[in-house]
Amino acid sequence: MLTVSDRVSRGEAEDRSGDLLAELLAGDGYDVERRVVPDEREQIAAALRELAATARVVLSTGGTGLAPRDVTPEATLEVLDREAPGIAQALRADSIAKTPHGLLTRGVAGVSGSALVVNLPGSTGGCRDGYAVLRPALEHALRLLADEATAHEQT
Repeated sequence: MLTVSDRVSRGEAEDRSGDLLAELLAGDGYDVERRVVPDEREQIAAALRELAATARVVLSTGGTGLAPRDVTPEATLEVLDREAPGIAQALRADSIAKTPHGLLTRGVAGVSGSALVVNLPGSTGGCRDGYAVLRPALEHALRLLADEATAHEQT
């Protein structure tokens, strides 16, 4: 997982959203490798590429808003082979239902190699809620990406 934050990368702030995501992922049985980078497009893209080369899923937190240095979506698009717009749409729809600030998030999701890459907001609430939206479909998505057999259940 990747935290994108100038302040966290300089040691000026705690990585609360990264801590939360790591806890959620570990709680679901995932081994978690963490990275922190500043809001620099090239560094974000490089970290995402490195993580996607060995991970099944790469979640990022931070840099998805409208501030001038929020460039995580642009960096992520450089890394993705294919977008998964339904994930980003679902995350935004859930966020908008909870706060008008959800309208301002620009996160993207997609596939890099065989890894699922998903941008989440930098807030702990946004990470918690975003992971809750992603979680029910996550294992199925990862099985599809690994070209494993899946049991699709009608709901």
